[in-house]
Amino acid sequence: MTENLMLALAFGAGSLLGMFFFGGLWWTVQKGLQSKRPGLWFFSSMLLRTGITLAGFYWLAADHWPRLLACLLGFVVARFIVVRLTRFESIKLPETVEE
Repeated sequence: MTENLMLALAFGAGSLLGMFFFGGLWWTVQKGLQSKRPGLWFFSSMLLRTGITLAGFYWLAADHWPRLLACLLGFVVARFIVVRLTRFESIKLPETVEE
């Protein structure tokens, strides 16, 4: 019972880490495209997001591979959720006439 609870908590924490990582990526792209120094935005965001996510995985797994798998599964599920929530409507471009 306790191990199942820990797996569920690891899945939930992995989902939160994934939402932080991919939501932060979306936010960075939005800010970076408007910035005068986009390289600084992208590089510092990558370091911050990756560092926090890897530290979270390391802490949550605690030398138990099933917890790590549950955390990674939650991370991947969060990716699909963030992509769905941040998807732009497809923009219809005017057709070009080739001569």
